[in-house]
Amino acid sequence: MTLMARNWWAVLIRGIAAVLFGILALLWPQLTLQILVLLFGAYALVDGIFALVAAVQAASRRRGFDWRSVGWPIVEGLAGIIAGLLTFFYPGITALVLLYFIGAWAIVTGIAEIVQAIELRRVIQNEWLLILSGVLSIVFGILLFAFPGAGALAIVWLIGIYAIIFGILLIGLSLRLRSMRARGETMTPAY
Repeated sequence: MTLMARNWWAVLIRGIAAVLFGILALLWPQLTLQILVLLFGAYALVDGIFALVAAVQAASRRRGFDWRSVGWPIVEGLAGIIAGLLTFFYPGITALVLLYFIGAWAIVTGIAEIVQAIELRRVIQNEWLLILSGVLSIVFGILLFAFPGAGALAIVWLIGIYAIIFGILLIGLSLRLRSMRARGETMTPAY
């Protein structure tokens, strides 16, 4: 059984956190940029911690360090933690700098998720949910870099919609991983 299936609950928590963050962003679009900074910081920090916890647990079950199955989740977790901490240490940053922090975090996270999905495809056929969430993250990051002058309200809505879609994809992936684990499927490469 793949390590990701064993840690399906961490993927579920990340998805729920993303959906909750997205809903909060959409319900209160009048939030000040400073509150948005703190909400994003909390979300990125929690997301990064859970990604790192899953990677550390995976590494502890293996002998030696396997970059493909452990390295990219560590990169993803560290990117989330760094993005979260930067927003807490610099709450007075401008909207433009915040957008670049969020954009860079989304692109790094997306790349890490696509690489993880490619590795997961070696044991599961048609694992498209993680690839789709990775592509969504990269597109979101690129859009933030391409259109940094958008108004604060539009940014709040864009972030909220992204977080909800991303969270739903992660929840779907976690449920699929959980069902595989419950069935006790032995995963063999799907080459």
